[in-house]
Amino acid sequence: MFEIIGQSQIKIFSLKQVEDLLPLVYRVTEEYSKDVKYLMSCVEAIPDKNSSRSLELQDEINDHIQKWQNKIERLGGKPKGLWLADFDNGDGYFCWKFPETQIKFHHGYQDGFTGRRLLDNSVENNVIDINATKSETNNHENSPSSN
Repeated sequence: MFEIIGQSQIKIFSLKQVEDLLPLVYRVTEEYSKDVKYLMSCVEAIPDKNSSRSLELQDEINDHIQKWQNKIERLGGKPKGLWLADFDNGDGYFCWKFPETQIKFHHGYQDGFTGRRLLDNSVENNVIDINATKSETNNHENSPSSN
């Protein structure tokens, strides 16, 4: 079973945890994606995009997207775009975009989707040394050049 995360809570994921969660994230996203795609085709079939029916459908599309975002957040992810979610790994984010079936990308906290990089062996094997990163930061802060 998966833990439901409060909106103000931050969950740090190992790669294995995200991989275990991915089938659920995929199913939820697939469901909402299909619904939104159908609703968008309905809007496209309406000649007057400002008609009340068209506007109702557009509101419904927005509601579906908001519900998807809320579900991803409750699972500990961070929705970053349409069918795009990040999962905090303590050193940046594991990055996933529907319809990917595996977690293969990551990026730093300041990078976005365009900064995603393929996971390397150290990340894939969960040997990111967060303490070493913190130690390097502390050593830098204590160096004479930073005073």
